Amino acid sequence: METTNGTSINNHKFTIPAVNDVEQQQASMELEPTDDFNYSKRSQWLRAAVLGANDGLVSTAALMMGVGAVKQDIKAMILTGFAGLVAGACSMAIGEFVSVYSQLDIEVAQLKRDKLRDENRETTDEEEEEKGSKGEKESLPNPLQASAASALSFSVGAMVPLLAASFIKEYKVRLGVVVGAVSLALAVFGWLGAVLGRAPRVRSAARVLVGGWLAMAITFGLTKLIGSSGL
Repeated sequence: METTNGTSINNHKFTIPAVNDVEQQQASMELEPTDDFNYSKRSQWLRAAVLGANDGLVSTAALMMGVGAVKQDIKAMILTGFAGLVAGACSMAIGEFVSVYSQLDIEVAQLKRDKLRDENRETTDEEEEEKGSKGEKESLPNPLQASAASALSFSVGAMVPLLAASFIKEYKVRLGVVVGAVSLALAVFGWLGAVLGRAPRVRSAARVLVGGWLAMAITFGLTKLIGSSGL
C-alpha cells in the first residue's frame, strides 16, 4: 500500500508557472495597442475650426454672389467680400470667446464645489490629488484659443472666393470660377472634418457641399429678384 501510494504521488506532477512567464505575459498585455482614444476631446477646437472655415467660405461667397447678381463690377464684388471677411472674423471671434468663457465659468464653479466637498473627507494620498487637479485644469476650455481658431479659420475660408474672383474680369466667367472654387473648398472642408472626427466622409462632404450651394443660390436669386424690381 505504501509503495503504491508513493508511486501514485510521484506520478502526479504539479506545474507552477514561473515568475518570469507571468511578468512577460503582463508586459505583453501592457504593450498591446489599444484604440481607446476619445475623439470627442477634439470637439472643442474642431468645432471652432471647421465651422469657422465653412462659415467664412459660405457667407463670403454668398455675399459676393448676391452683389454679383445686380452688379457686374469686379471692384464691388471684391469690396463686399473683404468687408464680409473682416466683419465675419470679428463676429466669430467675439461670439466664440463669450461662449467658451461662459462654459469655463461653469466648469470652474463646479471644480470649486467639488474641492470644497472633498476637503471634508480624509485624504491619504496627496500626490494623487495634485495630479488629478492638474489634469482637470488642463482639460478646461481655453476661450482665447477657441476665438483665435474661429477667427483664423473664418478668414481662411473667406479668402477662397476672394482669390477666385480677384483676377477675372469677365462677369460670367468670374461667377463660374467662384462657384467652382467654393464647391471644391466645401467638399475638402467637409471631408477634413469627417476625417478628424472619424465620421462618415462622403456623407459629411455632401452635406456641407449641398448647404453651400443652397446658400449661394438663395442669396443670388433673392438679390436678383429685388434688384430687378427696382426697389
